[in-house]
Amino acid sequence: MAHARILETSVHFFGRLGFEGASTREIARASDVAMSSITYHFGGKEGLYLATADHIATQIRERTAPLLDRVAAAEINGRETAIELLLAVLDGIAEMMLSAETEYWACYIIREQQEPTEAFERLYQGAIRRVADTLIRLVAMARPDLDDRQGRVTAIMLFGQAMILRSSRTTVCRVLGTSDLDEADQALLRERLRANALTVLSEAP
Repeated sequence: MAHARILETSVHFFGRLGFEGASTREIARASDVAMSSITYHFGGKEGLYLATADHIATQIRERTAPLLDRVAAAEINGRETAIELLLAVLDGIAEMMLSAETEYWACYIIREQQEPTEAFERLYQGAIRRVADTLIRLVAMARPDLDDRQGRVTAIMLFGQAMILRSSRTTVCRVLGTSDLDEADQALLRERLRANALTVLSEAP
């Protein structure tokens, strides 16, 4: 119980304040545990920071695994199937990015994107890589006219359209003239993501 509570709290603190700004004393206080619990479970601040990366990766992996498993098991016998599966993956990512629970995950991940540490490798190998590899594989099947580099770039740009729904949430809300995204806004954004992706993926080889 204490172990899980500390990790959930540390996501918030490290996400908002970064490694240097977050205090293990404050994390312990907010988790309602003794400081010694952090030392016992994680060995100290650096260990807790890395364990937080593993925790975030696990949460992402659990959210994305059912869809990615379905793609891995699918018999893809044409471009149309690859396109529909890729659209489903993008929509799943968008849905996750629009979820409130990803707010502090995103803060943590964005910090690691800007100044990567060992934690980034844990995030990438633990969760991000499988999503990226799946998108790259599906793009290659949907757009066989693209060479490997072009396909990877296409996958990155499609991925980015989903990621912006969380990484630039404040800008998205400002442009739409709202303080938060209601269900109608979210549905419209997901619909537009699908339309954009379909345009890119449906270009004739």
